[in-house]
Amino acid sequence: SVQKMATTVSSLDGNQMGGEYTLNPAPGDGVSSVRFAPSTNLLLASCWDSQLRMYDAENGRLMHSFNTTAPVLDCCFLDNAHAAGVGLDNSIRIYDLNQTNSSSFVLGSHSKPIRCVEYAPAQSTLFSGGWDKKVNAFDPRSPGTPTASFDLPDKVFSMSLSQNRLVVATASRRILCFDIRNLSTPIFDRESLLKYQTRAVRCFPDGEGFVVASIEGRVALEYFDPDCEAKRYAFKCHRLENTVYPVNCVAFHPTFGTFATGGCDGFVNIWDGKNKKRLCQLPSYPTSVASVDFNHDGSMLAVAASYSFEEGEKDHPQDNIYIRKISDSDVKPKAWT
Repeated sequence: SVQKMATTVSSLDGNQMGGEYTLNPAPGDGVSSVRFAPSTNLLLASCWDSQLRMYDAENGRLMHSFNTTAPVLDCCFLDNAHAAGVGLDNSIRIYDLNQTNSSSFVLGSHSKPIRCVEYAPAQSTLFSGGWDKKVNAFDPRSPGTPTASFDLPDKVFSMSLSQNRLVVATASRRILCFDIRNLSTPIFDRESLLKYQTRAVRCFPDGEGFVVASIEGRVALEYFDPDCEAKRYAFKCHRLENTVYPVNCVAFHPTFGTFATGGCDGFVNIWDGKNKKRLCQLPSYPTSVASVDFNHDGSMLAVAASYSFEEGEKDHPQDNIYIRKISDSDVKPKAWT
């Protein structure tokens, strides 16, 4: 069922939100993902120029750039001092962020490029999802063979962890969910509520469900509990008159459970999914929003404005990563006030 979001929208300017600034120097080419550290304001940016960059987001400066052999498609932190990067070289690399002069080591690999990486700290397990239609699990302390590996119906496009669940979105609009304590068979394998290709999947912080975003300007909220079937719904977004834009990315606020979406229209919207309201729309960015992430306390939002070649080769603005200061009033469900 497609429902209309309430349109009580505040459009926010920089002054209202306490400002916004770009990270310096800007990434060289196509940002694929931005990720904040678990409890600091370090930010990782994986890029198509074969670099994994580490920024001090608070002070807006580049701390280090790790060279790899191929474009980096995703990254994540293991803890505040260690990170993983994956991409077109088919390998998972682990980086010691304190030893920036030392090289990374290869934890494991896939037979084709790796699109996604996620880390489950409680289980000390790193999950990688590839275009070889596999998800592999690794212990970061033991390079080599995966501790588990499972075949999927199609290539992996997006992954997200929530407590003991791993949600995987693949091509052909499949959504699979695994219990990470028992990876033998999926808890479910179902078709997305959305009729077009999936771009992103992200789990609710409360573990009750997940959000799916598609190339056709739509977002769906889904729930793990079969008894919540009636609560599933989808809504239209990132559309301008008759033009429909892909929704590239989703990020949840860590405290309030509201979420941000970024699209090829250059906008970031913040939504209260439970109460079916759009809370605000940020001023537009110069090009597509490729990735967004909130920091650990939700006081900052990183926005990668990076042309995603949805219109092929053309002149486009310089890629930039913006850090926007967020106040509670912008992300708090209005029903709570």
